[in-house]
Amino acid sequence: MSSETATSTNVETESSPGNWKAGVVGGLAGGLVFGAMMSMMMPMIMEMAIPVMYGIEGPAGAVGWSIHMVHAAILGVVFAAIVGFGGLAGASAQKLVGVGIGYGLVVWIVLATFVMPAWVGAMSPEMTPPVPDVNPMSAIGYAVYGAILGAVYYALEGI
Repeated sequence: MSSETATSTNVETESSPGNWKAGVVGGLAGGLVFGAMMSMMMPMIMEMAIPVMYGIEGPAGAVGWSIHMVHAAILGVVFAAIVGFGGLAGASAQKLVGVGIGYGLVVWIVLATFVMPAWVGAMSPEMTPPVPDVNPMSAIGYAVYGAILGAVYYALEGI
């Protein structure tokens, strides 16, 4: 005679706040549009300033674009974490687009206005921009980045 014993297995899944995949894709989509805007309105940022932050003398447009897109994806993951930790998972499209615009403007204030010009100046004294470097065109680009990030995040949040 044989006997069968049923055993239960507890499976714990690790969860992370927000959907990082939606954040990456949203960040890349926003970065693509924002990068196109910068390439048209402020080409020296993509060709010279971004590469010099990493010690690459320009013009190096392709390198600038590559770095810009990596930054956009990383910032998208940070956005996903904010959505998760902020209790915004499952929020409406309007809410996530609004949060995305706000996030884009905060990123503009912190990174583009203070961190980037200081970093560029430290890496290349001959390219020293003012700190703070308040550029309204850049603010518009970051707001557009955030709006697209929020919209794409909303569309992909459930994946």
